[in-house]
Amino acid sequence: MTDKNPDPTHIRLAKRVAEQLNCSRSTAEQFIEGGFVSVDGQVVEAPGARVRPDQAVAVAPDASLLELTPVTLLLHKPVGVEAGLGQPAQGGAGQAAHASRSQGAPQAVTLLNPASHLAEDASGIRVLQRHFKQLECFTPLPTEASGLVVYTQDKRIARKLAEDIESLEQECIVEVKGDIAPNGLQRLCHGLSFNGRPLPPIKVSWQSETKLRFALKGIRPGQVPAMCEAVGLSVVAMKRIRIGRVPLAKVPEGQWRYLQPWERF
Repeated sequence: MTDKNPDPTHIRLAKRVAEQLNCSRSTAEQFIEGGFVSVDGQVVEAPGARVRPDQAVAVAPDASLLELTPVTLLLHKPVGVEAGLGQPAQGGAGQAAHASRSQGAPQAVTLLNPASHLAEDASGIRVLQRHFKQLECFTPLPTEASGLVVYTQDKRIARKLAEDIESLEQECIVEVKGDIAPNGLQRLCHGLSFNGRPLPPIKVSWQSETKLRFALKGIRPGQVPAMCEAVGLSVVAMKRIRIGRVPLAKVPEGQWRYLQPWERF
């Protein structure tokens, strides 16, 4: 339905819908991008698609611009993929890993597509192409770390993350190796310094023989590796599993889910 040299008898879908509904072209485009318009029984989300006069163009009876709300996507970023490092520094648990930017590493935003959507997503939101446009990330995670990264179209959520990321508790699982020093766990919880400044109390506990759980606020790049090194441990891997009250939940690496309406950071 899209040709470089279109047949003059074919018209843009947005124009056809505008004529059928007697509405503005911009309103027609919103209905199309909202997934409410079908051509010959197949939903088409591209306002610029061209249709023939004999093709049946239908607008869903329940079409409403009220449904066109912005969305927030929660991605489980794999190791080896960059996320948000092109944004102004906002802090974030993942930055605790070595934050050197890997040249040529793929961008996490490329994983946001219908094919990588979590099949068991409980949000009930219908996946649309417009959900992958104008996304912002305020929760950067370096290439060496994995875990939760937030991409949003919602200006309210963007403002919340930009302004409050320092005060939101972030939880991460850190795989370590080495022998921890005597009283090392207690020192991780309170008593260490970073960049010449004493660290506030932090929640640290063992998840297994090789994995520590960190829950902390205002984390700085390199902080967790430096803390571990101070007690005789070195970081093998790091995974962020929660930001504020929003968990990664059971999302496999490389997949994403929608933030549900009731979830709040």
